[in-house]
Amino acid sequence: MDDGEILEPAVLERYADAITKSIALKRGDTIVVRGAPAHRELMVAVAASAYRGGAHAVEAIYSDPLVMRARLVHGRPDALGVLTPWHKQRLRELMKPDAAEIYISGESDPGFLDGIPQKRIMTEYARAGAQTKAFRRASLAMRVRWTIAGWPTDHWAAQVYPRLSVLKAKRKLAQDLLHFCRLTDADGPGSTGWINHCRGIVRRSEKLTRLALTRVELRGPGTALDLRLVPGTQWLGGLEKTHVGATIAANMPTEETFTSPDATATEGKFTCTFPLSFQGRLIEGLRGEFRGGRLVRLEAANKGDRDFVAGYIDSDPKKNGRRLGEVALVDATSRIGQSGRTYFDTLLDENATAHIAFGSGFGGTRSVKPARALNESPVHLDVMIGSPDFEVTGYTAKGKKIAVIKDGLWQI
Repeated sequence: MDDGEILEPAVLERYADAITKSIALKRGDTIVVRGAPAHRELMVAVAASAYRGGAHAVEAIYSDPLVMRARLVHGRPDALGVLTPWHKQRLRELMKPDAAEIYISGESDPGFLDGIPQKRIMTEYARAGAQTKAFRRASLAMRVRWTIAGWPTDHWAAQVYPRLSVLKAKRKLAQDLLHFCRLTDADGPGSTGWINHCRGIVRRSEKLTRLALTRVELRGPGTALDLRLVPGTQWLGGLEKTHVGATIAANMPTEETFTSPDATATEGKFTCTFPLSFQGRLIEGLRGEFRGGRLVRLEAANKGDRDFVAGYIDSDPKKNGRRLGEVALVDATSRIGQSGRTYFDTLLDENATAHIAFGSGFGGTRSVKPARALNESPVHLDVMIGSPDFEVTGYTAKGKKIAVIKDGLWQI
C-alpha cells in the first residue's frame, strides 16, 4: 500500500463497486455523487465504478460545511436556506428513473455551527426543508434511487481510534466499514456477502410484517415506549424496491428492520444509549418523554446541546418534528454492536442498536393508500435507544403477545 492510501486500490474498487450495485446501477444512468472535500478519494472511486458499469454521466457535488458556516455568519437574512435554481433542477432530475444519488458520509469539520445564533440555524433548516419537500418525500417513498456509505476522515477516525496515528486510524476505520458491509474475503467474493446479508434482513422484515402487529413495546435502560401500528403496516430493511422496480440498498452498512409507527400514538419515555453526532456537534445524555404522540420533554447533559437538537426538530413549522417517523429494530448479532465501540456517526451507530427517529416517516411502510397516520416533516433525526438487554414485545389485534426481541436477540 502506498504512503497515504487508506485502502489498497483493489479493495477500494471492491467497496466502490458494492456502492454502485446498491443503487441498481444500469447502463445509461446519470449518477450524482455527493460528499465533503474530505471524501474525495471514495467519490472518485465511485465515479470510476459507475463509468465501468455503463453510466452515461457522473457528477461530483462537494458540499463544504465551512461554506454553510460562512453563509450563516456573513449572509444577509434573505440568503439563509437559499437553494440555487440549478440545485432545485438537479433534485427534480434525480427523481427520474435513469438517475440516482450516492451520498458519502463521515464528519470532517466538527463544531462548524458553533457560535451561530440558534434562530439563524432554524431559519436555514426551515427554508431549505420547504424547498426540498418534494424530493425528500420521494426519497422516503422509494421513488428515488439512492444510497449512503461512509468514508474515514481525519476527525472521524481520530474520534473512533484516538490512540492511533491519524493514517492508521483511518485505515482501521476503513477495515471496520468493509467488515460491517460484508466485503471481506471471508464474506465471499465481490459483493456477494453484502447482498446476501441484505436479503436476510428482507426475509426477517417480511416475517415481522406477516405478524400484523398493532402495537409494540420497547423496553431498555431508561426507555419504556409504547408505539401503535396502523393496519397495513409493513416492516422494511435490507433491500427495497423503488416505484419502477429497481432494487436498492439505501444504507451501507445496515442491520435494521424498520417501520413508521402511528405518528399520533407514541407514549412513554426514552433515553439515548449512544451519543448523537449531529451537524458537527456531539450530544450526550439525550432523553425525553412522549404523550399523545408528541414529544413533550427533551433533555440532554448540556443545555446548549438540548437547545441545538430542539432547534432542529422545531424547524418544522407544523411541529411534526416532535412526532415519531420511524422505529428501527436491531439485535445483538449486529457486527457494529458486537464491536462494543461507539462510532460517533449515525450511519454506523443506528445500526449497532435499536433506534427511533423524530420527523418524517417512510411511505413504503404502508400497504394501503393513502397512508394512514404517517408523519410528514422536513426533518428526520435518528437517536439510539437500544442495549444488549433491549426487549421488544408485539401485540396482535386479538391481543396475542409476541416476543420480538428478548435478551437482545431476535425471537421471530
